Amino acid sequence: MNNSSSTPESKQSEISLNETIKPYLQRWLWFILSLFLAIAVAFFYIKKSTSVYSIKSTILIKDAKKSGGEFAVLSDLSGLNSMGTNSIENEIEVLKSKKMMRDVVTRLGLQTSISAKDGLKQKELYKETSPIIIQLVNEKKYDDTIFPVEIVINNDKITLSSNNFKSVLTSSFNRTINLPYANIIIQKNLNYIPSKKEELEDLSFAYNSTEATVSSFQKITNIKLVNKDATVIELSMNYPNRVKAKDVINKLVQVYNDDAINDKNSESMKTKNFIDDRISIIANELGEVEGQKERFKVANKITDLSAEASINLSNSASARAQLLEIETQLQLSSDLASYLSKQGTGQTLPSNIGLSNQTAGSNIITYNQLVLERNRLLENATTQNPLVEDLTKQISVLRKSISDGLTKSRDALILTRNQIQDQQNIVNAKITKIPTQEKLFRSIERQQQIKESLYLLLLQKREETAIALAVTAPKAKIVDYAFSSDSPVSPKKLMTLLVAMFFGLALPFAYIYVKELLSNRIRSKKDIEKLSNISIIGELPKIGRGDAELVGKNDISSMSEAFRILITNMNYMLPKKDTSKIIFVTSTVKGEGKTFASVNLALTLANASRKVVVIGSDIRNPQLQRYDPSKKRSIGLSEFLYDDSIKLEDILHLSFFNDHCDVIYSGSIPPNPTDLLMNGRYEKLIDQLKLDYDYIILDTAPLMLVTDTFLISQMADATLYVVRSEFTEKTLIDFANKQVDAKKIKNVGFVLNDVSKNNFGYGNKYGYGYAATEKSFFQKLKDRF
Repeated sequence: MNNSSSTPESKQSEISLNETIKPYLQRWLWFILSLFLAIAVAFFYIKKSTSVYSIKSTILIKDAKKSGGEFAVLSDLSGLNSMGTNSIENEIEVLKSKKMMRDVVTRLGLQTSISAKDGLKQKELYKETSPIIIQLVNEKKYDDTIFPVEIVINNDKITLSSNNFKSVLTSSFNRTINLPYANIIIQKNLNYIPSKKEELEDLSFAYNSTEATVSSFQKITNIKLVNKDATVIELSMNYPNRVKAKDVINKLVQVYNDDAINDKNSESMKTKNFIDDRISIIANELGEVEGQKERFKVANKITDLSAEASINLSNSASARAQLLEIETQLQLSSDLASYLSKQGTGQTLPSNIGLSNQTAGSNIITYNQLVLERNRLLENATTQNPLVEDLTKQISVLRKSISDGLTKSRDALILTRNQIQDQQNIVNAKITKIPTQEKLFRSIERQQQIKESLYLLLLQKREETAIALAVTAPKAKIVDYAFSSDSPVSPKKLMTLLVAMFFGLALPFAYIYVKELLSNRIRSKKDIEKLSNISIIGELPKIGRGDAELVGKNDISSMSEAFRILITNMNYMLPKKDTSKIIFVTSTVKGEGKTFASVNLALTLANASRKVVVIGSDIRNPQLQRYDPSKKRSIGLSEFLYDDSIKLEDILHLSFFNDHCDVIYSGSIPPNPTDLLMNGRYEKLIDQLKLDYDYIILDTAPLMLVTDTFLISQMADATLYVVRSEFTEKTLIDFANKQVDAKKIKNVGFVLNDVSKNNFGYGNKYGYGYAATEKSFFQKLKDRF
């Protein structure tokens, strides 16, 4: 069974995670300070910012999406149903219009706003909270920026000052004040309720033109449809002064209703006037038609055309019957008279033939009786018989009477026939005129009916319009009057604090992340291990503020311990030989701390009673003298290499830091350092030093900048390649790798210098020994800064 605690993969993952979060954990103080500052800024912002509240109102548009207004009256008359339509979208645009808001601004006098100091912020005063009322008399054209006006009130004296004024203005209440941009009147607010927090000397007011005020309130007023299936509109506004915002929204609804009522009344009044005009015209036309009808009846002597036609037809039929009867009687009379004239005395006349003349009929009956009586007597007597003669006389008289009666009757019938014929002609003439009269009469009657119907309809519509004028309901029904939110919508304290905390943590995180992402410098030994296979034999800690730069005798500081560890690791690199060991200390570029490492390495070795000499081999840029400024002008290596007469004793100086450590300074800066290093004197110097010293430490020149070090690099038993934490670029490690691979330098080990405690490897960052004193939190915090 495998009892290993973790696999290589898990260890690598853990190391990678630790490396990722390490930069953030090392800078934990940044996060605390950033969080503290962010919260402090958030509190200041909350205290400085004016609280803004949300004010809302909802209204119901009654006749939206219908044909609207009293114009529907004319739509009924003309059929123009598409006119006067009224959609909810149109009403929203009307509420958003500048016209509506301009009426609100003008009615409420919103061009001026009064404010007073309230701690760190300005508080707007309105109605009962304001000690004064500012009335705008008129506006003036003014193109410059308008600044707030400070108000100082002393009894009835008012003093105004502003950057727009050339001098301080003085006035009193209820007096017109002439400002560069407007004329105003300041009045005392009789409804003012004093507050202890408000002082008159802190008063000021801001002025904006009507158009600017309209635009500003338009921007903060939101109007939207609550539900697409309903006609309810929500009006909302975010504003610091809740009372003022409520007034604005309520006044906006009132202005909207007033405008809608005015539109409706105007429409209805125009409709009523139009109907009145039409009624007058139609009444005149109807009177003309009535007069035309009357004149037609008078001219044609009729009252009722249908009745007159019926009567005429009846009269015509009666006349025809009478004519037929008269003709019959006339024919009978003529035939009877002709028959009478042809018959003799002894013959009877026909009777009961239908004569209408009763006298002639009775005479014929009497005549026939006498004839029959005479004929009976003649059967037994002669014509001379007195009875027969008497009857003959009577028959002759009666015959003449019948003949005369028939003649008179025929004349009377002819006269009657002519009269009836005349009447028949008159009736027939009337009957002949009836179709034409009826056509004309129906035309007149049709015009009368049309005019009457239109007249009655107009009367009805006039009454409806009058009712609409008398009863006009608001177009928008207020569902909820303007109400304010209980808590401010801005600034949101909790949200502001959360955002501040987020940025307080995010800013240092982002800074560290970007810094780590863009960083191309070596920080810890792990960075070198990733870039090179060369061993890292030592880590030198960063020198703290107030700490000594050089290792002293009996030193137990972390610096001395780091150099002891370096020496221990270095000894494993050095060849096993009894002669002195030559150690090259070099770097890629200047400033990486090779001179610091050389000096302290020599002092640490000298503390162990070993004979050590340090040679300033960087003759182009000498640095050893900075540890002993008194030797700055002493002769050194340059002079030895140049002048054969100079001996070792002339350039060898005893270090005042340690009796076992000697120093050969670089000397003067020569014009030809490469030639000097190649003349062979340097090798002779090393050979002489080997006789007296255990360790020869060469502080050489940087490898990338000059070739000096490469000229003598083969003399080294070990090469300490100094890399400075947070200074040396990662790309320079590749340069070191190439020099080692090319065998230009040998037996190389990296020394990481100036390592901060957070970037230290194992051991050193924990502290050990008598010098590892525990610091308090405030001491650590002080060290951080």
